[in-house]
Amino acid sequence: MKSEAETHVGSRVVKRLPLQNVARKRSRLMQALTLGGCAFLLSACEAPLNLSGVEQELDKSVRRTDQIQSLAATEKVQVAVGSNGLVLTRPNAESPWQRQVLEGEPNLIDVEACPDGSLIALSFERQLWMADVNAQQWRRSDIPTPENMLDAECALDGSYWAVGSFSTLMVSRDGGQNWSENSLNEDAMLSSIQFLDRSTGYVTGEFGVVARTDDGGQSWETLDYIPDDFYPQAAHFSSRETGWVVGLDGMILHTRDGGQSWEAESTPVVAPLYGIAQTDSGLFAMGENGTLLIRSDEQWQRLGAPAMPVWLRSAIEQSNGELLVAGGAGTLLSLSVQK
Repeated sequence: MKSEAETHVGSRVVKRLPLQNVARKRSRLMQALTLGGCAFLLSACEAPLNLSGVEQELDKSVRRTDQIQSLAATEKVQVAVGSNGLVLTRPNAESPWQRQVLEGEPNLIDVEACPDGSLIALSFERQLWMADVNAQQWRRSDIPTPENMLDAECALDGSYWAVGSFSTLMVSRDGGQNWSENSLNEDAMLSSIQFLDRSTGYVTGEFGVVARTDDGGQSWETLDYIPDDFYPQAAHFSSRETGWVVGLDGMILHTRDGGQSWEAESTPVVAPLYGIAQTDSGLFAMGENGTLLIRSDEQWQRLGAPAMPVWLRSAIEQSNGELLVAGGAGTLLSLSVQK
């Protein structure tokens, strides 16, 4: 989400609110003071501009203008990524966040932990960024496709996947050095990819598209569409048979037969839902207006969290058992959750 402008990539709205440049502010102030030859009068009659608040904000690791799109965690590090090349890292919930900005300030829309403890991050600019186990050293792989990529996955066999427009699936099996392209031949935006094991994986997307692989991504079988052209903003499968998709109007659909059929589950909200995450504490959905839901006894309920006028998109469980939730306006919120 840009500075009061929005870039829509399929279902994902990437918002960016760049920080004000202090030097630019001072330059504009001097220009204003010299207009009409009134510099002396203006400086005598107006209070001096106080830039200390801007400078203090620039010194923070997490800022109000950060738009945090995704979270991931390994045994060694927690990682949050967002617009303008933002990467936040810390070793555990008790440590302060450390801020870094990747070269070229790519707009990062997803981050995933790999089986070996390394990490990958997908950017809006069709790049996959790969990091070491401490998430300090990042290298870039350009994804050779004209399609917009929206979600990434680090599969259990070590392969890297990215999915996006025109139902495109990109895969690298050699650490991002080379890529191959496949498509479901649907004019639809794929919004999620998930591998359950070395063989089984699911993709979901626009117009209710669902496809499954049972051979590690060598081939994909398109299943029956989710009813009513449902557009999954995010999806989560807990097994080959059981999965959920979330979307607009607070809708959550559930499958118990591997995507062959879907049923709606009641929720207490009509706000758009952008993310879904499963932890040891339960299954959570998050979205607009600070919406945070938990599934309990096959029903969705609001989680007791502070009301926030921001969107939420990602959540992970921390080593201390608390839920970490991320979203707009620099939101990184730790919550205790009753199991």
